[in-house]
Amino acid sequence: MSVDAATVRRIAHLARIAVTDDEVPHLQGELNAMLAFVEQLSEVDVEGVEPMTSVTPMEMKKRADVVDDGEIADKVVANAPATENHFFLVPKVVE
Repeated sequence: MSVDAATVRRIAHLARIAVTDDEVPHLQGELNAMLAFVEQLSEVDVEGVEPMTSVTPMEMKKRADVVDDGEIADKVVANAPATENHFFLVPKVVE
């Protein structure tokens, strides 16, 4: 796949980048080099290769999935002007 000057201008417009006519040939070469590299990567045989989440094999640290109240209800409502039983009290706005 090859990028032409019109495509470079369109990409620049979509990216909201101001590109002068003098810069278009340079950017065209850069984009074509990137696409050539991606095409080169598609030729690599990755059959049987497991996907990686890290370059070093390690187990992800996970906390226990336990539901609790956080034990900080008093701290949460500490600065509220009015509370009742760890709930915020607000003025009635609908009658």
